[in-house]
Amino acid sequence: MHIPPYDNANRPVVDVDDPRVPLNYFNVVKLGRGQSFDYRTPGYETCVVPATGTVDVEIEGGRFENIGHRGVDVWDGEPEGVYVPSGASTRLICVSATAEVFVAGARFDTPLAPFVVRPDDLDLVQYGSDDTKTHRKIKHILGARHRERVGRLLVSELFTVGQGGWSGFPPHKHDDDRPPIETRHDETYNFRFRPKHGFGLQLLQREDGRTGEAFHLTDGSTLVIDKGYHPCVVAPGYEMYYFTVLGGLSQRPLIQYFQPTHAYQIDVIPGIKDMIAKFR
Repeated sequence: MHIPPYDNANRPVVDVDDPRVPLNYFNVVKLGRGQSFDYRTPGYETCVVPATGTVDVEIEGGRFENIGHRGVDVWDGEPEGVYVPSGASTRLICVSATAEVFVAGARFDTPLAPFVVRPDDLDLVQYGSDDTKTHRKIKHILGARHRERVGRLLVSELFTVGQGGWSGFPPHKHDDDRPPIETRHDETYNFRFRPKHGFGLQLLQREDGRTGEAFHLTDGSTLVIDKGYHPCVVAPGYEMYYFTVLGGLSQRPLIQYFQPTHAYQIDVIPGIKDMIAKFR
């Protein structure tokens, strides 16, 4: 389902126990200098990632300072984040002129220890090619490097490399929990474009061999994916970014099931097997 851009007034875009993606939580928080925002998500672990600006993060007595150093947009530097344990009382304090902060979450009951993610802690992957129109860069904020410190949550930033091209291709899904073939991971995206008037298209095919749905993506679009094969594409002349929240039902490692009709392209697209292996 596509959620067009709107002023959410710091209220969750995807709240706990969402009927479409109950394993996810997602909020976009906008603050000015000195302003703060408090939240608590019982039963959900979260990760605080500034899209732009800088915040201090207080978690029940602990404090992580100067998180985030990007200026004009998500292309302006590397991401940083803070892992927040399930149910922990959390306060975000803006220490820059303004800040826009993503709060990503996944259902998980066991409280773990909070920690900070700096640029040196990111897990970076680049795959695809200009020839196959699939050139993409992924910055895992909570990825394989943190698998021993996180419950069910995977958080990444995905960038098209160059202008135009496909992402999430070959078409894949992860809505049936049947390891080792596939795992159920609810997924939420938030899209950004450079320039801002750019656009893209998200496809969602519920069944193999049948026509699916298509959604017009603009800067600030949110997409929740409960089931179905879901590649997306950005128009020529524009760069696309999407913030990705994945929450696993029975395990954290993601096992994608590729649409049988197109699965052979795994052997065509350079580096895609390495990309698949990083969602752990």
